Amino acid sequence: MDLSHAALLLAAGLAAGTVNAVAGGGSLITFPAMIAVGLPPVPANVSNSVAVFPGYVASVAGSRMDLPRPRALATLVPTTIVGTILGALLLLATPARAFELVVPFLVLGATAVLAFQDPLRRLVGHPRDLSPRQRTVAVQTMVALGAVYGGYFGAALGVMLVAGLALVLDATLARVSAIKNLLSAVVGLTTLVVFGLFGPVNWAAVAVVAPATLVGGYAGARLVRRLPPVLLKTVIVVFGTTIGLYLLWRALG
Repeated sequence: MDLSHAALLLAAGLAAGTVNAVAGGGSLITFPAMIAVGLPPVPANVSNSVAVFPGYVASVAGSRMDLPRPRALATLVPTTIVGTILGALLLLATPARAFELVVPFLVLGATAVLAFQDPLRRLVGHPRDLSPRQRTVAVQTMVALGAVYGGYFGAALGVMLVAGLALVLDATLARVSAIKNLLSAVVGLTTLVVFGLFGPVNWAAVAVVAPATLVGGYAGARLVRRLPPVLLKTVIVVFGTTIGLYLLWRALG
């Protein structure tokens, strides 16, 4: 790896860490950067999943004041781990082409769910109107689906989690974003273990990108706490739409 490649990966990691903390989709910065420095697609995807993990941890640190009590999150962690392992094993065991065609529609669908959150809540019911059992099932289902997606592909994981959790949780968007950061960190740690043991990780690329995502992730999480809810939602919807259209263009190209 020459100096220009290292500089490209460093800049991509810093930008990706910030974007992941604010809206999600930072992998669409680091993944193409790894392709640009010469990594094949699968090693680039695997290395990218490992490299962005420190940024998720930094995002958790930056948004910790908005997290609910640990007891409220404890039941979500096992679901996240199991879902991520399933998604990661799916990536290692199956051709990616079919999923690449589905992913853009998943991202665009999740973005639409967030954009039209209030009308959808009136249609399916507000979380506070559901029984405790119904709320638990809804939240666990959203987390499981997001974790499988995160283990398989990861790009726009934040958009997926925010959209799903905002629909089933009666919480501010800042709190939803903080929970998203924590669950993304669990996804990141799980993929790090799975891909570190079984995946074709390029550790040189990871060594450059990971520290940069750490700095960007903390800065992005602090920025989220200062954004008005309407502006934060707008930013996430714009990011999600852009990412979904980009993935669709790439899949059909």
